[in-house]
Amino acid sequence: MSAHRKNLDGFAISLMLVLCLCWGLQQVAVKLAAPVIGATMQLGLRSGLAAVLVLLLILIKKIPFSLRDKHLLPGIAAGVLFAVEFLCISLGLKYTTASHMSVFLYTAPIFTVLGLHWLIPAERLQSTQWLGILSAFAGVAIAFSGAFSSSQRDVADMLIGDSFGVAAAVLWAATTITIRKSSLSEAEPTTTLFYQLAVGAAILLAFVMMRGESLPTQWNMTSIVSLVFQTVVIAFASYLTWFWLMRRYLASRLSVFSFLTPLFGVAAGVILMHDPISPRFALGAVLVCGGIVLVNFRRT
Repeated sequence: MSAHRKNLDGFAISLMLVLCLCWGLQQVAVKLAAPVIGATMQLGLRSGLAAVLVLLLILIKKIPFSLRDKHLLPGIAAGVLFAVEFLCISLGLKYTTASHMSVFLYTAPIFTVLGLHWLIPAERLQSTQWLGILSAFAGVAIAFSGAFSSSQRDVADMLIGDSFGVAAAVLWAATTITIRKSSLSEAEPTTTLFYQLAVGAAILLAFVMMRGESLPTQWNMTSIVSLVFQTVVIAFASYLTWFWLMRRYLASRLSVFSFLTPLFGVAAGVILMHDPISPRFALGAVLVCGGIVLVNFRRT
């Protein structure tokens, strides 16, 4: 496949900008609907509904899929990691802002390249990537320190929420490494996505049921639009579009755009949720984004 992949054209660049915008909005979408339907319930429902959409696509397009092939066990493992990642996101959003969650969650590429560096010889880091990692971790530390300018209770809540964001990033990286190191790296994109969504939905919905949560009896327009957006646009369309792009364009060129996502997320949080942005957090966010750019940089 790599021989047929090409440099980014105007169409690919436009799609990546749209994807980054959508991914930046997803934390805000969860936060907006949280007063009506809990964040964990939202993420479980969206994963389950999106899994149904993926299964329908597999059936309509007659894409090869079997629960008896070599992809089952790594698929379940990826799904478990996917579920725990989103559980961390839902719990973290109870304590921190959507802007903070967007920045800390998208440190995931840093942990991904660290893991691949140690596990896969072909993924060894260059000096530029190491500089990016140092920049990103410095940014995380500075962004964390911004919480200490608030009251003692706010400090505790913000640190808890931000910690969940970093944990979600680590789990996201672990999911990527699991896929990269297993037979899923050769599987159809719909296969990998179905396992992630279906297993993730089962775990998340089981978690909310054990906690005694139930679906709301009254829905408002905000919660309905949010859930539809998360299901159709984020969990289904955006992930499949990303896989489609990865099969046709150079991955090193596409990955550079990932640094735009937390910027879009912070902007959405400020505009739609009126999230406060401290100078320390702003500086930390810039260092994190700059670090992600350096980590994704490849000499050609």
